[in-house]
Amino acid sequence: MSQIKITLPDGSTRSFESGITPLDIASDIGERLANDVVCAKIDGVLSDLSTPISQDVEIALFDGRSPEGHDVLLHSTAHLMAQAVMDLYPDVQITIGPTIENGFFYDFDFSTPFSEEDLEKIELKMKELAKESLPVMRKELAAEDASKYFNDLGQTYKVEIINEIDKNEIISLYSQGEFTDLCRGPHVPNTSKIKYFKLLTTSGAYWRGDEKNKMLQRIYGTVFAKKKELKKHLRMLEEAKKRDHRKLGKELEIFTFDDEVGPGLPLWLPNGTVIVDALEDLAKETEKRAGYDRVRTPHLTKGALYEKSGHLDHYRESMYPAMDMDGTDYYVKPMNCPHHHKIYDAVPKSYRDLPIRYAEYGTCYRYEKSGQLFGLMRVRSMQMNDAHIYCTTEQFKKEFLAVCKMYLDYFDIFGIEKYQMRLSLHDPKELGQKYVNEPKLWVKTEQAVREALDKGGLNYVEIPGEAAFYGPKIDVQVWSAIGREFTLATNQVDFAIPERFGLTYTDQNGDEKTPLCIHRAPLSTHERFIGFLIEHYGGNFPLWLAPVQAIIIPISDKYLDYADEVQKELISNDIRVKINNRSDKIGAKIRQAELSKINVMLIVGEKELRDRTVSVRKRFDGDQGVQSLDAIISELTQEIKDRRPPHSQEN
Repeated sequence: MSQIKITLPDGSTRSFESGITPLDIASDIGERLANDVVCAKIDGVLSDLSTPISQDVEIALFDGRSPEGHDVLLHSTAHLMAQAVMDLYPDVQITIGPTIENGFFYDFDFSTPFSEEDLEKIELKMKELAKESLPVMRKELAAEDASKYFNDLGQTYKVEIINEIDKNEIISLYSQGEFTDLCRGPHVPNTSKIKYFKLLTTSGAYWRGDEKNKMLQRIYGTVFAKKKELKKHLRMLEEAKKRDHRKLGKELEIFTFDDEVGPGLPLWLPNGTVIVDALEDLAKETEKRAGYDRVRTPHLTKGALYEKSGHLDHYRESMYPAMDMDGTDYYVKPMNCPHHHKIYDAVPKSYRDLPIRYAEYGTCYRYEKSGQLFGLMRVRSMQMNDAHIYCTTEQFKKEFLAVCKMYLDYFDIFGIEKYQMRLSLHDPKELGQKYVNEPKLWVKTEQAVREALDKGGLNYVEIPGEAAFYGPKIDVQVWSAIGREFTLATNQVDFAIPERFGLTYTDQNGDEKTPLCIHRAPLSTHERFIGFLIEHYGGNFPLWLAPVQAIIIPISDKYLDYADEVQKELISNDIRVKINNRSDKIGAKIRQAELSKINVMLIVGEKELRDRTVSVRKRFDGDQGVQSLDAIISELTQEIKDRRPPHSQEN
């Protein structure tokens, strides 16, 4: 048999007989690697360990701790779970089982919802199947034959998926024991590679996310290569449960939803409105220093405006349907940009006027499917920290970097230490469909964004096929204090729509030119950003952002009049303060303030009344002793003015 050359990641080479597999290569390198490896890349293509190699190639081997290997483990464990479910409940219909960040889910058509007891039974069955070391085998069939195969098994959802594929196309199936699933792969070589997993939750989910389809039963799970990694992840999930913005939002009386108002339409309670106003004040101060002008626009407009902007062509599915008024279609606005373009166009512009920066906290409405709604993170009504910058080509890089710098300044204020900017690019194959058909402008603009990011020394990765329809964009990923990832802000470049709206300025030579437009929202929407902050801080807001900044605790009712005096003095200095005038004991009042996550407690009694002082107690710092009223007011107002971060991220 002929010899082939295998090149390893370190550049070294080894010779093997043709037909060698990646698992054989791992075994040749060492027993430990062979035990840990779960997949391979053969000339850059992620592949099964059983793939025969018949020519010279470059190969990389991945264990379950690598991103590539972890994803394979997740996907393989989803299959293992589906196999266990089918063994326990033979009448079940299997649908799809994708991976998600650090997890997976699988949707099943089953007559009754799965209970906690069901999850325990399924997990136990999975452990049995894993111990059997069932080989995971790949086979390929023409789509027509695969359709017949699953039809004979009575798996109608698989048949539906396959029937949408060209009948002559070759597709792959993976089998382990009596279980077979439709899948691209790759997968682990046998079920014994799957050791440290946990089924987490169950929920309902519509088939293909469409509420018109049947409700399915979804099971979520996770898996890791090492036991300690699984334990660490489960601890993080427990902490995330404590910090869940939906739970804390209710406990801290920040926001609510009401069926009579409608799903995805949040109502801000007084505490939440305080946070909204504080964020808006921050944005207004920041934007004023950066040379922005504030504008206001209506909540609805004629459909012709969105035809011109292209939103009806590219965004209609996410818009509320039209309202027919006297034969004219009106829409509630999904975004502010077309209105800002009209404001720009209202007055002639010279190159001397540019850049022009219009900012607005406008309310927008988007029709998210009910299955996609999630607390404040996915809503149908949102107030966006929106702005549009109109500039010349020469001004673009400076303006774009200034927006990115604004992000970083905000991150410092909120204690966001980990972030990544994702440069979303167009897909040339979808020009004229998903994207504006301007191939040269796409290439030119994307390169200009790259150069700006490189010049600013910013941390970014490129993501093909995720651009806005009118230009490339930066999506900003941030990580909360407990390591949860959020897509928070956006910075988009628009080279097409200003021309479509006929926006111009007069250059130095008296010629009309079309400006570039930068769409930016560094604080995202109030809804998403506050949802993030609730989880980031665990409800322990910094003093400047806290709905109630201080609470006055009288030792008894005898000191209520003095408590009123203290409250009036603090309010006159713009400190948000309340009095606990209940008849509870002092210890119970302190405990209640801590549960309500109030940062500062001011205790007043006989001595404080006599000396015109307060006894100060702070969360995380404990008793601070007795201070004069002037001293504590000065201290608190300075901390609020400085927008200092909280002393602790702990619950």
